[in-house]
Formats: sequence, structure tokens, C-alpha cells
Amino acid sequence: MDRGEKIAAADGKKKVDILLIDGRIVNVFSAEIYSGNIAIYQDEVVGFGDYKADRIIDLKGQYVAPGFIDAHVHIESSMVTIPEYAKAVMPLGTTSVIIDPHEIANVLGLEGLRFMLDSAAFTPLGVYFMLSSCVPTTQKETSGANISARDIELFIDQPWVLGLAEMMDYPGVIAQNPEIMKKLQIVDEEGKKIDGHAPQLTGKNLAAYIAAGIDSDHECTTIDEAQEKLRMGMTIMIREGTAAKNLDALLPLVNHQNARHFLLCTDDRHCYDLLNQGHINYLVKRSIQKGIEPVQAIQMATINTAHHFHIPKLGAIAPGYQADLVVFDDFDNLTMSLVMKKGKIISEDVRITSPTSLASEITIRSTINVNLSSLPDLKVSIPLGKKIRIIDIVPSQIITNQFIDEPKMFNDQVVSDIDRDLLKIAVFERHQGSDSCGIGFVRGFGIKRGAIASSVAHDSHNIIVTGTNDGDMIAAVKEVILLRGGLVVVVDGQVKARLSLPIGGLMTDEPLSTVAQKIEKLIDATHNMGGVLDDPFMQLSFLALPVIPQLKITDRGLFDVRKFDYVPLYVE
Repeated sequence: MDRGEKIAAADGKKKVDILLIDGRIVNVFSAEIYSGNIAIYQDEVVGFGDYKADRIIDLKGQYVAPGFIDAHVHIESSMVTIPEYAKAVMPLGTTSVIIDPHEIANVLGLEGLRFMLDSAAFTPLGVYFMLSSCVPTTQKETSGANISARDIELFIDQPWVLGLAEMMDYPGVIAQNPEIMKKLQIVDEEGKKIDGHAPQLTGKNLAAYIAAGIDSDHECTTIDEAQEKLRMGMTIMIREGTAAKNLDALLPLVNHQNARHFLLCTDDRHCYDLLNQGHINYLVKRSIQKGIEPVQAIQMATINTAHHFHIPKLGAIAPGYQADLVVFDDFDNLTMSLVMKKGKIISEDVRITSPTSLASEITIRSTINVNLSSLPDLKVSIPLGKKIRIIDIVPSQIITNQFIDEPKMFNDQVVSDIDRDLLKIAVFERHQGSDSCGIGFVRGFGIKRGAIASSVAHDSHNIIVTGTNDGDMIAAVKEVILLRGGLVVVVDGQVKARLSLPIGGLMTDEPLSTVAQKIEKLIDATHNMGGVLDDPFMQLSFLALPVIPQLKITDRGLFDVRKFDYVPLYVE
């Protein structure tokens, strides 16, 4: 934009493009709401009051706030491409997202990152990138790729890159792993941000982690954990995803004095939650319902995030700020009647009005490298009289517990025990054709028959399966392979529901509404099998994440996150 033209428009000497009149402006700087007009010239807000305009839009007393920003999200978890994702979230008021593409990066490395970059180029959604810091997440599992410090260096100076994404390898940081130190140094030299990921880290270890230059965290699950991190200077991202829901637990910590240090994020949110609950608008609405003042809730979804990530001229309604605006009826419903991005109307009455489809097809190679004819069997033998370690699911959280119990034996093999809700669980390596397979047991799914399998298994995304019998488990894994990645439910050898995810085994190019319908069928099928979890597939996917306490499983076996090492299935 020509600076002189902008000054003339702001001074009323030149017609503005759009004048929004009779709006109730949510001012995130002065923390007040007042009536007024907003003048927009090209892609920026230029002033308030009376202006001559090419177009006048009467807001009729509705609220107008800055567009919402998701502080941390893996778009891959929606299982749709960025253009489809934009169609879903922009009518809900989200105009910018800060993404970490480490799901597809763990599968395809730089090829996956470039796929996301190319996809983002063809959507009005503001997509900012944090470069994936831990690919693979750890050296304790088999991933499809590696992103080195040199790879980070190639991209870190780009304006759309805000820094380094969640540093999950906190033991590596504390131990000063040379490769991690290189990554941190590269980002420091560019003056960009380093996101944290340190569940249950405390005391001197937490201090050492923060001393490395890491100043945010989205893994807090309790007030005490968030309070300690806040006291040490961290910005707390309050997360409300599909599997991990921390909003209600953490909001009581927010007050007038510290609210500027809190951001809102979704992290991992399934497509049907986007359709049925919403996105950041749902988090804002829920925050208000839990007692947060409306302007503070809006601040956590806008200006706080922009300031934290040093994104200039975003997150507020003020002269010189990007005209990313949302217009809504009231704070009870937060139903968007108008959404603007860079001064252009993107959505009206919760319906997208701007094209978000890819301008051209972007192809990506197949990522399921498993030989159907040589799948390892799932037989488990242990010494007589030994007890076994069992992964214990915590509903609505991605952390797990560990408990020890007697196994059920049949023909000298350890088998699932549906009476005690102890199911066999396995992870099959799918990147290198190694036939590596880790086997364990899990409690909490409630499934009484059949099996479920998925190629979405954070973060290395091998094929994960759980079930009541080996036959259905193997059948489910084979169907995932034939789909080139996806989610599957099998009962008595028959596929009851499926979703194909051919893009990295993580995403599809189908419309979000279609994907949501298929997800619903998958969940319903699981519930018909006796399943008790709201979203068994999201819960299943995080059982393979070896950086979230306590007991997890990878393609190499059971992993104790607190010891940061493998442990045997049976207990000595």
C-alpha cells in the first residue's frame, strides 16, 4: 500500500473502501467496548468516525472484534488440506493460524513441509509457520524423515516463519544435545520464537529448559503446573483440542493482572469438532461462560498471540492494523455474521464467500511402505507368573498412567481380557518396511469385540491398532495399508467403517463435511463394539507419542516417558 494514499485516507482526504457503521468495537488495547465506525482502506484499518466510502456496511449495533488467531495447531489433525480447513474455520472467526506441520514432517520431511507451504499459498487464511523442531520426535521410534539444524537454517529467515515449534525433547535440551543446541542457536540469531512442550516438567529441570530460550508451553494440565511455568516467565497456551481438553482446568488461573500471558490454541482438533463445536470461537465462548471477562477472552485469542509471536499489525482494530475483523451477535453465541481478512469479506452468516480451493493439484508420494505378506504376528509370551505393565488411558487427556496387573493367559500366550477392559495394542512400522512391531496392553477403550486401526499415530505416524483378538487386529492393519493410510473399524473380519487418508496417511482431499460424516460413522461403529471414549481414534493416536507421560508404545515396544527409555512388557 502506498504510504501517502494511506495517510490521505486516514485523514479523510481520500475515500476509504469500506466504512463499517454502528458497530460495538471491542478494543483490545484499551480493554473496553464502545460504539463507533471503522474505516478500511485496501487491507488496513485507517481510522474511526465519519468517512466518505465506496461502500458502507451497517453493523446495526453488532460487536466487531479482531479476527481470531490460533496460537498453536497441527492442521493435519483435522485430516483435511489447508484450503478445506480454511473453509471450516474462517466462517467461525479464525483469520490466522500458527501451525506446526510436524505430523506430515515426521512422515515426509521437507517434502511434507513444502506441501503445506504450497497449500497455504492458495487460501485467504493467514498461515504462519513454526518449523518442526523434533523430527523425529525422539530417537526411540522409527519415523519417516529427519529434519536437521541445517534444514531449519534453510527456512528460518523467511517472513512467514515465526520460529521453532514445540521443543518436545526436553531431556535433550537439558542434556545440551549438540544438534538441539544448533537449532536453538539458529533461531536465536534470527530473533524468532521457540515454542515449548514440557508436560509435568518442574523445578530445576524446568528452569534449565527455559534458560535455553524456550518461553511458552501448551501442555499444562493443572493449575499448579501452569502457575509454576507462569512464575518462571512462560507464556501459557491454554489448549482445548479433541483429545486434550485443558480449558476448564486452567482458566481459574487467569486474572486481570496476568491475562496478557495467556493464549488460546486448539493443537489437535478433529474435523467433526470443528463442525459441531467450533474453533477458537468455541474457546472464547467457553472462557466467557467460565467467568473470563469478554474483552479478556478476546485478547487471549487476538492481540496476546500477535504480540507473543512478534507479528506486526495483527490482532487489533486500530489505524495501520490489518483489517482482519469479525462481526457477531453477542458473547453468548459468538455467531459470526461477517468475517473480513485484509479488508475483504470472506464469510457472511457463517458461509464462506471467498474461494479457498487449490489453484492447481499438488501431488505427494505414497507413504505406506509395508509388505502385506510379511506382517509380524501378534503373539505375546512372558515368563510364567509375571505381571505386565498396562497403559492406562486418562479420558480427555493425552497423558496416560501405568498400572501393573496379572495378564490373561490362553495357550501360553498373553491375550486381551474384555472383562477387565485390557486390550492388546500394537504399533507397526510403516516407513521403511522394517517389519518392526511393538506390542503391549491398554485399559480404557471399553471395546468388547473387534479392532480399530489408524495410520495417524503421533508423532512418527506408524500404524497403531488395538482390539480384542489378533485376527481382527491384523485385518484392520491390512485395510489401513490397502487404503494407503486411514482409519478402520473391523469386527469378525469385516470392515464396518473406514476413512482413506492418502496424503501422508494423515489427510484427504475430500470435503471437510464428508470427512466428518465418515469420522462419525467410525466412532459410532466403535461405540457399537462397546467403546466408551468420545473419540477413540484421537485417543488411540496419542498412545504412540513417547514425549507425553507416562507409559506409551512405539514400533519398538513399551516406552516409559519418565525414564525416557524402553521397558519390558512384564515386570521383574
